[in-house]
Amino acid sequence: MYERFYNLKSKPFRLSPDPRFLFQSRGHSKALAYLRYGLQLGEGFIIITGDIGTGKTTLARALLNSLQQENIIAAQIVTTQLESDDLVRAVATAFGLQSQGADKAQVLRNLETFMTARAREGKRLLLLVDESQNLPARSLEELRMLSNFQVGEKALLQSFLLGQGEFQYTLQSPGMEQFRQRVIASYHLGPLEQEETIDYVKHRLRLVGWQDDPVITEPAFAAIHEFSDGVPRRINNLCDRLFLYGCLEEIHEFNADTVQFVVEEQRQETPDLDRIARTAQPAPHNRPAEPAPQADRPSNTVTDTERRLIALEKKVEALEERVRRDRDRMQKLIMMAMLSDDDVDYSEALEQLKKADKA
Repeated sequence: MYERFYNLKSKPFRLSPDPRFLFQSRGHSKALAYLRYGLQLGEGFIIITGDIGTGKTTLARALLNSLQQENIIAAQIVTTQLESDDLVRAVATAFGLQSQGADKAQVLRNLETFMTARAREGKRLLLLVDESQNLPARSLEELRMLSNFQVGEKALLQSFLLGQGEFQYTLQSPGMEQFRQRVIASYHLGPLEQEETIDYVKHRLRLVGWQDDPVITEPAFAAIHEFSDGVPRRINNLCDRLFLYGCLEEIHEFNADTVQFVVEEQRQETPDLDRIARTAQPAPHNRPAEPAPQADRPSNTVTDTERRLIALEKKVEALEERVRRDRDRMQKLIMMAMLSDDDVDYSEALEQLKKADKA
């Protein structure tokens, strides 16, 4: 919606990984260099780890896109606690082989036949395993066994493993020594520095035709970095909401206060998990009795009940203000949709607006 208001060709801050928007920070450039170094060797394991949202999957997809003109057949799997037998079937399926109804031994024979045939055609096989921290040790051992398939001294399969930081602990556990000996390079992706955050945001905006509308001030960039901790996915989430808010409020310059306001809105939408956990805890069995109310309590003393009522009234007032603000924004969204050339179904939004007016 805000793309039209700010004359952008498309949304610059999608949450789904898109290799077209790959920003090569110092860390991402180094990780990509490790992956390409591994490709040159044609064997062993390359390990790339990083916290959630640091860009591991985007990096992998960018690498896959760059291999389209080479003699490399690449496949990718995303692991979800795959046991060893399931992993073998997942690898076979990723390379286009049928595995249903066949036992593990047959699937392995089919894989070896497939790999050998591709090697004779002068092609190499590359497997990218995402979310590798979910793999049990037995499944990692199965990957190591797959890397043993060879024609002469040439490995038939090479694997790149991407996972969260805890994957490194798995690799250091007892019994993983043989696997570690096959790892030829390992790198951990960290968050962006503040200057990199600024360049990252500008990079994504320029790819969609940004012409400095809205203007983003230096304090606004500093706030974006502070509240996102330099994690690309968090930056995308915050900036997407920031641009939507700017569109609805017709803002053409973002400052630190603008960012702060959007962050506070996001926090209000996120449940207080600590408070919920405290509320859900059972009351202690031996709780001491409450002291009896004193008859001579001064009239200006505020009881706990009164304090809670005052706090509740403030929360209700804040909620009413938020409902009013959301209703105004929804009206703007509907008007923009009605005036646009897009085939937009806004009947549901109108219905929600009617309900809000009745509330």
